[in-house]
Formats: sequence, C-alpha cells, structure tokens
Amino acid sequence: MKGNLQDWLSLYLTPGLGSTWCTRLVDYFGGPQEVFKATLKDLQQISGLRKNTTAALVAGPDSVRVEAEIKRAEKRGVSIISLHDSSYPSRLREIHNPPFLLYVKGDPAVLNQASVGIVGARAATVYGQRIAHDLAARLSRRGLAIVSGLALGIDTAAHQGTLSAAGGTVAVLGCGLDVVYPPRNRKLYDQIPVNGALVTEYPFTTKPDGFRFPARNRIISGLSLGVVVVEAASRSGSLITAELALDEGREVFAVPGRIDSSKSEGSHRLLQEGAKLVHTVQDILDELPWSAPSYVSPAEKRKDKEGKGLSGEERRLFTFLDIYPMTIDEIINKSGFPAHKVSELLMMLELKGVVEALPGKQFHKKEKS
Repeated sequence: MKGNLQDWLSLYLTPGLGSTWCTRLVDYFGGPQEVFKATLKDLQQISGLRKNTTAALVAGPDSVRVEAEIKRAEKRGVSIISLHDSSYPSRLREIHNPPFLLYVKGDPAVLNQASVGIVGARAATVYGQRIAHDLAARLSRRGLAIVSGLALGIDTAAHQGTLSAAGGTVAVLGCGLDVVYPPRNRKLYDQIPVNGALVTEYPFTTKPDGFRFPARNRIISGLSLGVVVVEAASRSGSLITAELALDEGREVFAVPGRIDSSKSEGSHRLLQEGAKLVHTVQDILDELPWSAPSYVSPAEKRKDKEGKGLSGEERRLFTFLDIYPMTIDEIINKSGFPAHKVSELLMMLELKGVVEALPGKQFHKKEKS
C-alpha cells in the first residue's frame, strides 16, 4: 500500500482517530493519502465518523506536528513502523485490532522473534518475582524473546531475568517513548533497547493514563506465542492479557502459588479454566508452535553442574534445600545436622554462591543466570 511515513503519521495524529478508525479509513479509501483527498461528502458516507474528526480530515494534515514528531523520533533513535510496513511484526498484524503505528526504540527485528509474554502482579511476592526472573532467563537461553510491560513486580523481574541471560526482551509501554513510567524503572528503560526494544503505539509526550494499559496488553499478547501469568489477583490487567491471548488463539500458562494468597487467585482461576500449569520451563516449550534450538547454552550447562565443587557435607545439606525459602529451623529438622553445623555449612554455601540468605533467617538455592 502506498504512503510514506509522513502520510501514515498525518492520519494517525488527526484528532479523534485511533488505530481502529485509521485502519478502517485506509481500508476504505485505499491509503492514507487517499483519506485526505476524500471530500466531505465521501467522508460522510462512513458510518460513525464524528463531525469534528471529519472536519479535521477535510482541513488536511497538521504538517507542523507531523514534522515535529519525526524529528523527535530521529533525535531519540526511534523507528516508527506502519501496519503495512514489511518490518511490522507478523503475529501482531494477525490480532483483531493491531496498532496502526508502532514506535520502537531498539532493534525492531526482536519483534518478529519467537516470543513469550510474562505478566503478573505489580505488588508481587518474593516468590513470584524469583519465578518470573528464572522463567525469563531460562526461556531466553532457549532462544525465545520475553515480552512484558515494564511495570513494577513481575514485569520488572521478567525483563531483568532476560537481560541477565543476555536475551532479547520487549517492553510494551502505555505511554509515549519519551515518558519513563514507572520512574523507578529508569535504569531498566535504558538497558532494554541494547538487547531488545521499547515499544508503544502512543505518540511522544502521551502520559501513562490508566485507560491506556488495558489497550497496551493486546500488544503484549499479540507479539507472543503464549502468555505466562505468574501472579495475578482476581481482577487484574494480567487476566486481561490472558483473555486477549485466548481470543487470538495464543497459549495461556499459569504458575501456581499459595492457595491462601490473594496474589494467586487470578492464576488459580486460569488453571481451573484450562490454562497450562507451569512446573518447569519444558511445560511452556512443549506447547509452543516453534522449533527449539538443539543446543544447550554454556549458562544452562553451568546450571546442570550445580553442586559441584562442594564438600561432602556441603553437598548433603545442599540437597535438602529448595528454590523456595526455608527457615534455619526447617533446615535443621530436615537435614538432621546440629544447629551449629547447619549455620557453618550455610555460610560456606553462601560464600560459594549457591545459596542465598533472605530476611527472617531464611535460605534458598540461588538461581544463577
């Protein structure tokens, strides 16, 4: 379809138009230039088009605003990709209401990589964040990109896990690319474009209003072969993402949590409704329509050697530990070692980097990346 970037932006930045209307008008008239060539009478034939929007289209493009938007993109190293561009991600184009334009900071190629979405609660538990981090790292080492929303909690852990494994990650924003939200993720915002991409459908300076986040969730699910919900309350944006994934024929996975935790109510509901339970990374890989690489990365091989280099007593105590935190009293009771010996061995395991101490005198196997 004909039309340069100025044409697509001119239509997209017309007041009163969003992705749905832009796509509808382009399909009807044959291109963005043709929309602006349409007469008032032509536009009045389009059912539902508001009068003020019709007037704006008849008045013609706001060339000053369009040029300013392009200059901002060039200055910030941002690519703007239209729905009809060959580099537009193919999976996203398949959804019900694909974004008319995508603003991408980083490598646009990662958007076409086989991807898994990982989403969950902002106020996540330590358990949830650790699981999200580990799943993201392990999936990355299998060659999958990880898509999430840069929110605090599970999203942050998923992005960080991917980066720790030198994988590609995509953060889908609910605001303009020149707005860092949440502000606490400034460092992550700067890191992600190096090995992945920041993505949004919103023009520069767009604020992170609450209503934009459910809309951006369709991009997370649309880019992904499947979506993993790690923790979610009974009503949450993560469940919206899962529902969107189901609507688009994508796989939905859920990680079980504590049955008495409100943070896992949504995840457990998904499991009751037929979502795939995630116990290991292989549970995810087995369901995805893609071919996994035949190799195992050096980082994964290091994990397989976990426990080597330990003394006999250290190795014995290590086998009683889990990735889930245990109190020192639980470790003493389970291992049979005296209290002073457990404290000594735990200290040595910490120094060797295979065990991590947590608040409240709790310990767990350290997940290396």
